[in-house]
Amino acid sequence: MTAPGRRTPRLALAVLGAALLLSGCQTLGVDVYEPSLKPSDAPQTAEKAGASDPRTRIGADQHPRIIASYGGEFRDAKTERLVARIVGALTLVSENPQQAYRITVLNSPAVNAFALPGGYLYVTRGLLALANDASEVAAVLSHEMAHVTANHGIERQRREQEVELAGQVAEELFSDSLAGRQVLARGKLSLAAFSRNQELQADVIGVRMLGEAGYDPFAAARFLESMNANQRFGAVDPEADASLDFLASHPNPPQRVELAKNHARAFGQEGVGDRGRDYYLDGIDGLLFGDSPNEGYVRGNEFLHPVLGVRFAVPEGFRIDNQAEAVLATGPRDLAIRFDGVTDKSRQSLATYIASGWVTGLDESSIRQTRIGGLPAATAKASADKWDFDITVIRIKDRIYRFLTAAPRGSSDLAATASIIRSGFRKMSSSEIKALKPLRIRIVTASAGDTLTSLSARMRKVELFRLLNALSPGQTIKPGQRIKIVTDQ
Repeated sequence: MTAPGRRTPRLALAVLGAALLLSGCQTLGVDVYEPSLKPSDAPQTAEKAGASDPRTRIGADQHPRIIASYGGEFRDAKTERLVARIVGALTLVSENPQQAYRITVLNSPAVNAFALPGGYLYVTRGLLALANDASEVAAVLSHEMAHVTANHGIERQRREQEVELAGQVAEELFSDSLAGRQVLARGKLSLAAFSRNQELQADVIGVRMLGEAGYDPFAAARFLESMNANQRFGAVDPEADASLDFLASHPNPPQRVELAKNHARAFGQEGVGDRGRDYYLDGIDGLLFGDSPNEGYVRGNEFLHPVLGVRFAVPEGFRIDNQAEAVLATGPRDLAIRFDGVTDKSRQSLATYIASGWVTGLDESSIRQTRIGGLPAATAKASADKWDFDITVIRIKDRIYRFLTAAPRGSSDLAATASIIRSGFRKMSSSEIKALKPLRIRIVTASAGDTLTSLSARMRKVELFRLLNALSPGQTIKPGQRIKIVTDQ
């Protein structure tokens, strides 16, 4: 789960450095060449089709890094078939129908989709959860396929190299003069404009593909608005996870929605084309939502990790952001907390571990060994720049769990906040682990008498209910309407 945070305390915590293995890496991919009801015994894959193509090698080289950055691949046959069906239909009307694609569903709650040279397409399960019909997913994927067929990845790589070379020359010729800085600035502006032109070109191609594949061509504009709403809702932390969000890498100025509508009107007025809503909702019924079991769960002001078997609570008023490398929490008055873990097979004393050099500004005289929840632990104080830190480490077998609490220098809140964190940490019982279930998207049909309030009460979040179902203010629920809810059932 992601949540808005404050930049300054997060940067202060980053000074202390940490590494945490909270997510597993899974491997599975769907290769799409032509749509078929029955998989081929010898499918055409992106790797086979472009074995000698340098573009395919670029995609293949980057693929493992993408998988690692997004928590592995999402392994679900129903979801994979749904996405493959959409890509298959788009492939037949693409700029290059002979281009083979490898479509990967990423196990991430972030809302994103992108492409690599050679036909490597990626979409997150977070984006699939936000979309309300097949045409909206088709709109995103056709845009990404347009980047592939237009060779935008290769062109951008070339342009970046040109800008980098120009910058090096400018530095050598002009040193730190105004002229040198102007050359560098012009290069960056040129690259930014080039990227915007690529996005607009991909929009044009993508909407054309939507219409020619029989999908609703207005889905592109509609889903751009949903992604804007998602960003406003704060489901993606703009400071911590911006690189994982679609709108971070795909600039979305206000006029872009209107331009997408203008392109769509070439196929007729709104209502033309198939949205594919029913089969899409069937395909995402049961889709994992938010954090996966390997990453742990955020429930209110608590973090629970069923795989590691630990849980803790943060003070009221804090927002928890469960990232791949650490769990971050931000609170009032510039307070921040970081939780992570490291493996220590040497079984050194925790006092020795704290003093081993990973803490900046450590006050070694403050190190104290203690016990927390019946487990060996140690605490210490540190100061760096304008921040004071409370460090708490707890050992469970060969794992050391670390809490780093930060507050502005001289804050009276630091000790109380760290105390709440320490007192709330404990191992989970086997019954607690068994009872903890992930959140999932469930598709329900509204009955007579159902209202937005009654249906969203199952989720306890009206705003999230509106977002997931693309409901505008004042819009009501009609009997028989199929809608999405989030539940652990």
